[in-house]
Amino acid sequence: MFNAVTLITFLQRAIVQGIPILYGSTGEILTEKSGNLNLGIPGIMYVGGISGVIGAFLYEESLPSRDMINPFLAVFIPMICTVIGSMLMGLLYCFLTTTLRANQNVTGLAMTTFGVGFGNFFGASLVKLTGSDIPSVSLTATSKFFKASLPFADNLGWFGKIFLSYGFMTYLAIIIAVIAAIFLKKTRGGLHLRAVGENPATADAVGISVEKSKYMATCIGSIIAGMGGLYYVMDYACGVWSNEGFGDRGWLAIALVIFALWKPDIGILGSILFGGLYIVYLFIPGLALSTQELFKMLPYIVTIIVLIVTSMRKKREHQPPQSLGLSYFREER
Repeated sequence: MFNAVTLITFLQRAIVQGIPILYGSTGEILTEKSGNLNLGIPGIMYVGGISGVIGAFLYEESLPSRDMINPFLAVFIPMICTVIGSMLMGLLYCFLTTTLRANQNVTGLAMTTFGVGFGNFFGASLVKLTGSDIPSVSLTATSKFFKASLPFADNLGWFGKIFLSYGFMTYLAIIIAVIAAIFLKKTRGGLHLRAVGENPATADAVGISVEKSKYMATCIGSIIAGMGGLYYVMDYACGVWSNEGFGDRGWLAIALVIFALWKPDIGILGSILFGGLYIVYLFIPGLALSTQELFKMLPYIVTIIVLIVTSMRKKREHQPPQSLGLSYFREER
């Protein structure tokens, strides 16, 4: 089924497919380590993506000609818009669950519904502004700066194609995951965050601000997840926004959190595996459409298997934070 050329192509596409999932899972791992179960990650990725699209669209429209686009502003404006949009979603989630102590599961699902609707509404609005007959917004002038790869990658054979032929946001996702892993394992701040997620009452008793930790972790995690939405639009989709275009990548990101055992570094390899499993059906000739849909279930099936195995082993380091999804009431301490 796989020759050398096909294998290289498969690995490239698996990595590209897995990067938005990696952004979402890294952000959710940071969030869950604080004890917040944010099922609004799919919605936050939508808001992050459309926020970047709005920023890029307004910048491109302000130029007399697309040839006058500034590379720095073409990257900076969408990214800062994504940061603001996704951070506001994180703040909203924290206000509802940490300050008002609303149910985390219900709040997360509501934010996913809100985020998808927010993205679709403004996406459709931008389509009307362009007057296009096609229900999508194309920002190819901006996208080329996100997709730009190292100029010498093609001269390095298979190594260059597999490891060096991607835009900067691919490497940024890996760097963020590595930094998150080091932060959680090796730093005092990471220890405090894990303490809040495991037992907020004990953390509070030793002087750690539970509310501040939850707000910080959730907002930073939301920003990282939002970057996954921006990556999807500007790199994976070549600058084209289409309503409902994200598919189930947000839910795959949440599944990857469980698969990675709440460890961002394992999430790097897990995202490539998930990306490969998600598209492997494209490399199997003669599959019926119904069979293709079954293959798309593979990442979830693998996650369920990992969940069963880790539950049977009952190792504490492979389990979620003890206070995950639970509101903290200081007066009950």
